[in-house]
Amino acid sequence: MGEALTLAGQNLLSPIVLSFVLGLVAALARSNLSIPEAIAKGLSIYLLFAIGLKGGAEIAATGLTALIGLALIAGFLLSALIPLLAYALLRLMTRLDRTNAAAVAGHYGSISIVTFVAASSLLQSMGVYFEGWLVAVAAVMEAPAILTALWLAGRSSNGGEGLPWREISLNGSIVLLLGAFLIGWITGPARLAEVEGLFSTPFKGVLCLFLLDMGLVAGRGLRNSAHLLRPGLIAFGVVMPVIGGGIGIVTGWALGLTTGGMAILGTLTASASYIAVPAAMRVALPKANPSIYLTLSLGITFPFNLALGISLYLMLARWLSGG
Repeated sequence: MGEALTLAGQNLLSPIVLSFVLGLVAALARSNLSIPEAIAKGLSIYLLFAIGLKGGAEIAATGLTALIGLALIAGFLLSALIPLLAYALLRLMTRLDRTNAAAVAGHYGSISIVTFVAASSLLQSMGVYFEGWLVAVAAVMEAPAILTALWLAGRSSNGGEGLPWREISLNGSIVLLLGAFLIGWITGPARLAEVEGLFSTPFKGVLCLFLLDMGLVAGRGLRNSAHLLRPGLIAFGVVMPVIGGGIGIVTGWALGLTTGGMAILGTLTASASYIAVPAAMRVALPKANPSIYLTLSLGITFPFNLALGISLYLMLARWLSGG
């Protein structure tokens, strides 16, 4: 535990995490600080495109291997199955009804791409290698959890009628991430070097600004919806990422990933979506309360992962790999 706290201390003092803290504190203090919506959306587009390009170039350099294929299958299955565990825990730990429990569970099977980026940046700053193509696994893990959530809520009883297939498959973040990944794969590292000045050097600075905005959003959500977060829900928001992270790390170990790769996969399975899944739930489960599922994923689990979770997953990965 001492190693995890040491790593967490290093992570907390990074500009990336402190930018999120600044936004969170400003929102809780009711400051009028804000990031214009158009700029915030532009920052999101930049980050998704940049990580997609890098991941595609990584596969172009290494080639499509059996390991990558197995990791993609594993990511799909993890995303589809983890909501079942999350749903069971929610029904045990909280008084949420079936619809809200299913909506929340879907968020914890899908992933937070920004948590993935934060973990990647931390590992890079520490000189810990990880498989760059794991961004493809992240893209695969976006949608399956949504389908499981809808099944849990009972929407599968109508044979799939009314399911937001178009919204799920053509969600902007998924399209952008996969599209940029394909561009990076087709062009390869040599051609990617032509745009490195835009998509590599400024990356961490842009991430700081994006997390500043995320802190503002999370703080406002906590301020306005804190009365909905009962102790059981708050406990779930901390316990579930640790359980999910452990599942991802063990899966990465079974696949034969590096220590860094195990930590990244653990971070993916520990994170909770606050972009793709909320958009789908708003269409598919309109009776579910966004103040619950969005505030829980963005206001509780996201800060936990930034402050302590990522460091904990790296420590667990090191212990399991013996490194």
